[in-house]
Amino acid sequence: MHNTSLGTPEQLRDPDYTPPFHQALPLGIQHVLAMFISNVTPAIIVAGAAGFGFGSNSPDFPSMLYMIQMCMLFAGIATLFQTIGMGPVGARLPIVQGTSFAFLPIMIPLVAGQGVGAMAGLMAGVMVGGLFHFCLGFVVGRIRYALPPLVTGLIVLMIALALIKVGIQYAAGGIPAKGTDAYGSLANWSVALVVIIVTLGLKFFTRGMLSIAAVLLGLITGYLVALLMGMVNFANVDQAAWFLTPEPFRWGFEFSGAAVIGMCFMAIVSAIETVGDVSGITKGGAGREATDREISGATFADGLGTAIAGMFGALPNTSFSQNVGLISITGVMSRHVVTYGAVFLILCGLIPKVGAIISTIPITVLGGGVIVMFGMVAAAGVNMLSDVTWNRRNMVIFAVALSIGLGLQLEPEALQHLPGTVQILLTSGLLPSAAIAITLNLLLPQELD
Repeated sequence: MHNTSLGTPEQLRDPDYTPPFHQALPLGIQHVLAMFISNVTPAIIVAGAAGFGFGSNSPDFPSMLYMIQMCMLFAGIATLFQTIGMGPVGARLPIVQGTSFAFLPIMIPLVAGQGVGAMAGLMAGVMVGGLFHFCLGFVVGRIRYALPPLVTGLIVLMIALALIKVGIQYAAGGIPAKGTDAYGSLANWSVALVVIIVTLGLKFFTRGMLSIAAVLLGLITGYLVALLMGMVNFANVDQAAWFLTPEPFRWGFEFSGAAVIGMCFMAIVSAIETVGDVSGITKGGAGREATDREISGATFADGLGTAIAGMFGALPNTSFSQNVGLISITGVMSRHVVTYGAVFLILCGLIPKVGAIISTIPITVLGGGVIVMFGMVAAAGVNMLSDVTWNRRNMVIFAVALSIGLGLQLEPEALQHLPGTVQILLTSGLLPSAAIAITLNLLLPQELD
């Protein structure tokens, strides 16, 4: 039941209404807690894939901490673009922005094993992709027809399939531990399983914020268990400063065709996801359909937030779907509540101690969390596919797209004779699956019988 002490039912459905500060602030922080781990995890995964993340003993390890800070800072700034707005930019709705998992299947092959030197090309791709995403705000309503549930469900499922392997690797001890006795040890798996069990228990046997923040609370429980087992190292916390000045072009700017093409393609997917989130917020919070201005404004904010984030070393931003459900639960449609949460995120991003504390989380604890998160992404894809009419035509499209995309992901050496840029794009699995599904859906007749 919605808490009417915050305001009248009409006020709670109004995005411009501001609840009393002492009530609005904790509601805003609740929005941040619901997305916090999901927001910083992509930076941890990208750094780990590049070789300067957890357990790498790389002298560039501070670069991961910097990226974590920037992801918090610019998620907050991008959220302000949405809630406060600037001209046509921003939906002026309670939309929480955050670092997107969807781009990981593209980013991981771009940086794999290349160290911090790969960041220049990646960030250039993020910036160009963000500008392209911004331009989609002018046409987003006209490209939705090309992405029915068959295509969007397949894309979300492929994102999860590309990432589930990462979760298992983290739970076993991480890539740096491979080849040692520590990899896959009982100690590592026991901590990861604690995270999974606590998360599932809270998700299904509690209500309210305990259920919404189940992944976060599961990670905290796993962290405490790891602390008791002597797996936590606080050395980075003592060395971290109290304030961080963002550095534009920290890693330089290096044009990469694979990065630009991949980021621009994923911008289309992200834009469609944002359309769904905006529609979900207005329907769940205000009982109405989203306006064209709200949808285009949200897309403009997505792109602008991503482009600026890339300039300072953060990863692509998009609207966070878990916060859509939170609005439906609380019944509070106020954009100013989310503005308070955005300011809290910005403060966290400017304090390196926060990133240093996050870096003390053992990789096996994160493994338990991302196994659940990536599994939920897969479940979301399957849920989208449940809306598909499984006639012969749609089965052919799904079968061909899934087989080629997943097959290339599992056997990347099959493309060894192609140029490097093409290999990176195709072995992600996501891009070939999406391209095949979109093309076949547009070209094949509705009836194949």
